Amino acid sequence: LGYIVSDLSKLGENDSRERVLGDYSWLEENRGRVDCIALGIGTPRARLKVAAELQTRFPELQWPALVHPRAIYDRATCRLGRGVFLSAGVVATVNVQFDDFSMANFGCTIGHEARLGAGCVVNPGANISGGVRLHDGVLVGSGAQVLQYCSVGAGATVGAGAVVTRDVPPGVTVVGIPAKARA
Repeated sequence: LGYIVSDLSKLGENDSRERVLGDYSWLEENRGRVDCIALGIGTPRARLKVAAELQTRFPELQWPALVHPRAIYDRATCRLGRGVFLSAGVVATVNVQFDDFSMANFGCTIGHEARLGAGCVVNPGANISGGVRLHDGVLVGSGAQVLQYCSVGAGATVGAGAVVTRDVPPGVTVVGIPAKARA
């Protein structure tokens, strides 16, 4: 096990280097030895971009859903797409849909009938109420609240600690209590 990075020259001083196997060329050279892959990227746009690149270049690789043993979700009714990541302390109730490459970080709660679109990232401690729809590529900041039946449009960002009380249009960043478009 180890990490692949798209560009080795962009590793910074705070990046863990000891487990880096290489870049995409390492995957090319080791095609027969690798059968599955997971994404650890916490930015929705980058998650979706890298997933698309890797799926195109390595269509044979599997994308398992990674669920921490201390994540709680209703296995009978929740649906997990390819490459989904559920961290420790996630609590998802019933009929929750996690589309491909969505990520729920430490200590999130996700209510009944919520749907996280492809590449969505919900950061630590955020609460997604029942019936919420996060469209593709949404970022929900740490400690944010998205109230029941609200919809957050594709590519939108909900700032840390914000409280969403009404629908958020695509591509908009909202902050504050109640959440409003950032000026």
